[in-house]
Amino acid sequence: MAGTGSRKSREERAAQVAALREQQKRAERRRTIVAVSVVGALVVGLLGWAGVVIVGQARQTAAAEAEAEAPIEGVQEYADLSFDHVEGVVDYEQTPPVGGPHNAVWLNCGVYDTVVPDENAVHALEHGAVWITYDPALPADQLEILTELAAGESYMLLTPYEGLGSPVVATAWGYQLPLEDAADPRLETFVRKYLLNPDLPEAGALCSNGIGEPVA
Repeated sequence: MAGTGSRKSREERAAQVAALREQQKRAERRRTIVAVSVVGALVVGLLGWAGVVIVGQARQTAAAEAEAEAPIEGVQEYADLSFDHVEGVVDYEQTPPVGGPHNAVWLNCGVYDTVVPDENAVHALEHGAVWITYDPALPADQLEILTELAAGESYMLLTPYEGLGSPVVATAWGYQLPLEDAADPRLETFVRKYLLNPDLPEAGALCSNGIGEPVA
């Protein structure tokens, strides 16, 4: 009888151990399921957030591209401009010039605090530069806006200019936009649209190693 009782006792303990192990396994499975669910929810949430950010950025990019493609109010267009290289002073029809015959040496792009030669600046326009000119009497806060815009781009010119018809004039080869205020949002749109205009035969040619010493 004692042997039978001991055997039953061992069997009972083994059964209890097996039951405990099964409980542990079920608990571990539950914890795993919960953990996976939490991680999954976090991943879905992060992916959803990332998707929102990506979609938002894509929409902003599309909006900026659409804005750049649309006509800009006030822009004056000029066609049939000569690309000839000439020597000496050129009598341009526009102030500042938007293109036409120009010096064989381009003006180095950058920010200038003095007047620059038209003929060299026009050559920079041929290379895809945007030239922002301003009345020398422009208030300092307005000039600061223009400087921040021009200093960060490789193909931008910013110079004072005597005799402008408006406080600020933005010029690209064949296009010009007179502005009353440096903070006018059309200025940045103009730059985005016409900077390195791919329609120009020399767009992307050097805007350095020419003449001129910009201050920025």
